Amino acid sequence: MGKSWKNAGKTEASQKKGLIFTKLAREIAVSAKLGGADPTGNSRLRAAVEAARKAACPNDTIERAIKKGSGQLDDGKIIEELMYEGYGPHGVGVLVECQTDNRARTAPEIRILFKKADGNMGELGSVAWMFERVGLIEANKAGSFDPEEEAIEAGANEVSKSDDGFEFFTASDEVDTVREALTKRGWTVSKAELSYKPKNITALTDEQMKDVTDFLNNLDDHDDTHKVHATI
Repeated sequence: MGKSWKNAGKTEASQKKGLIFTKLAREIAVSAKLGGADPTGNSRLRAAVEAARKAACPNDTIERAIKKGSGQLDDGKIIEELMYEGYGPHGVGVLVECQTDNRARTAPEIRILFKKADGNMGELGSVAWMFERVGLIEANKAGSFDPEEEAIEAGANEVSKSDDGFEFFTASDEVDTVREALTKRGWTVSKAELSYKPKNITALTDEQMKDVTDFLNNLDDHDDTHKVHATI
């Protein structure tokens, strides 16, 4: 019994790792498609490749994704970026960014996840108004410093502590400028990308927050989900 449980655990971990690699490869392919195959001139691709390497994604997978996205490799599948919007449990506004090669599969599956959580997937624009399009930079720095002062000097609009360091929010067209400024000030940048920031936070009890967290985790675990944003 114990041996079977261990084998099942290994299989589940392997599947989870494979899904992570698939999602990382999709982001690389989309980035290469939009900005070219050279990471030095494509900041989104550079960040995607760095994230893949940090997750120990095989080099062959990374190179194949770049070739696929830049048109050097044609496997007959076209990856699209799609956005789904809706209200999750307890009225929480949710945006789901997906990367898929089959929108006919993705849309109904995301809709079912909303429905199972007593939520409702809406039309385009039904929830987007609750969010602001921003630049998001995650970074770390050694030593003592004033985060607010660092943000001001680098040109960021806002800074907050996160589990992995600090998050800097910028205007949507200032991501690269602020990233370069932070790097020059001794920061190690782990992520620099466009994101969505809720304009207002939905008030929730601890019990309601658990419902919402379970729902968001289920969305995030879907094969085609790239990012999930919520008003929490």
